[in-house]
Formats: sequence, C-alpha cells, structure tokens
Amino acid sequence: MDREYKRYHEEEHEKPRVIEEGIWVAEEAIKKAPKLEGVPTGVEGLDDLFFKTELQDGKVVKKPLGGIPRYAVVNITGVSDTGKSLMVEQYTVKQAERGEPVAFITVESPAPFVTMGLRERATAMGIDFEKIKDKIILIDAASHATLRENIPNLLATLAHVIKTYKVRHTIIDSITGLYEAKEMLARTIVRQLFNFMKKWYQTALFVSQKRSSHEELSAEAAGGFAISHIVDCTMVLAKELIMTKYQAQIYKKEIGDIVRLFRIDGCRLCGHDTKTHFMEITETGLVKIGPPLR
Repeated sequence: MDREYKRYHEEEHEKPRVIEEGIWVAEEAIKKAPKLEGVPTGVEGLDDLFFKTELQDGKVVKKPLGGIPRYAVVNITGVSDTGKSLMVEQYTVKQAERGEPVAFITVESPAPFVTMGLRERATAMGIDFEKIKDKIILIDAASHATLRENIPNLLATLAHVIKTYKVRHTIIDSITGLYEAKEMLARTIVRQLFNFMKKWYQTALFVSQKRSSHEELSAEAAGGFAISHIVDCTMVLAKELIMTKYQAQIYKKEIGDIVRLFRIDGCRLCGHDTKTHFMEITETGLVKIGPPLR
C-alpha cells in the first residue's frame, strides 16, 4: 500500500510528458478491434436480449446478437439467493459443451463443492458432465489465501491456466471476496482484473455481492460502484417477497410468493434490452429469464 502510494505521489509530481503510445487514430484502432459476435449463455431467455445495429439502405436495423458480446467483462450482481452463481454455472457448462475451455475462480466455496454444483447444472441442462469435465479448470482461491489475498499471484496463476488449457472464458465467483475488509482498494483490484481480461481476450463473468441495504434493482455492489463503472456490462438480479395486496396486484402473484427480477443495466459493447424482466429459478436449479414487466 505504501509503495503504491509513493509511486502515485511521484507520478503526480513528475514533469508532464506526452505519452504518444496512448494516442490512437480511430482508423487504426478499429483494425485491432475484435469482431462483434454473441456467446450463447446457456440461460434460457437471456441470449435474445442483446443486439447489434447495421445500416441497410440508409436505415438502422437491429440484429440479434445471440448471446453476450464475446470478450465482454460482465458484472452479475444481486443480494444472496438471487441466482448469480447458478447463472455463471450454466454459462460455464454451456461453454464447455461448445468445446471452449473455462477458468472458474472460486472465491467463496472450495473447488470440489463448486464442481458438485457444476455437475448438477449440467445434468439439469441435459448435458453429460463426464464429457465436458476436462474443459473446466478451477482455481481454488477459497482454499488458498495466497490466491485470494494476493492479486498478482492470482493473475499469474490464471495466466498459466489460460496458456496451458487454451482458456477462452473466465468466471470469478465472487469478485467481492477479493477485496473483503479492504473496500478502499476495490476500484484498483477490479481495474487490474478488467485489464487482465482484455489483455488475454477473455469473455469474463464477475459475480458481485450486494449488501441487503442496497436498493434491490440498483447496480451497486459491495465496494460501491467500483465494479459497474469499470466493466462492460452489468446484469442485476433481485428478489422481492410479496407482502401487500398492492405488490400482489402489480406482480400478479399471491401474498407470500417470491418474485425474482432481472435487468441489464448497461452494455457498452452492443445494444441491449432495457426492460425489467421476471426471472425464475426452476425446480432443477436453472435460471430462466422470463417476459418483461408490463
């Protein structure tokens, strides 16, 4: 911490200089930009919510992307028991089925227990886990403090995994566990992880926990707005217990029911649906995105 502060202090007071390598002409930058294409998520109803635009005969036309944008860093946030981990597990299983290796950084639960969940999700999705298990590589930061509390160690380990297993997707569940008790560093840590994912051309999902005091459908997570201001896209998951006749009338549910809600709260890489949708967790433990609220 002292070393970083000293470096920052020195940079602030050095003589200003032109950083020519930081200057891009859009004509050159676009040549380096990857193709905009969708990655199927394995979550029913989600892939239809992203689109790209094209000019046809002078008119703007929306075209379905068929998933989240490849190479996007996506923040999935919500309070506990809203389906965040289920969603990233479904995504992991889907990519493995497609033959694309996934690095799953588990911060909350040890790797063997996470693998149990992945196997259950695969079974519920009708996928034989035995055929995809070699495509999922777990990094157990939950059991190893030297990974969880030392970001350079974590990134070095992830880089090794990406090179060794040709990984194309990275999951972190949850990113808030990487700055527990040091939320002042949240932006720094999230920025490091974001830049790493871009450097290694990863499509990444970061699970972030919300405190129960935060507004249910806000994008704010533990660490404030550290994550949503940096990542490419944020998905907000929420739940609401129906306690009044007014709520029951609005949601067309019975008193005592739980309503689950989903919203894409911005995506800088492509167009997206802006409505709040009903969401469901099925009896077999799968997340499904339903119709929008009317």
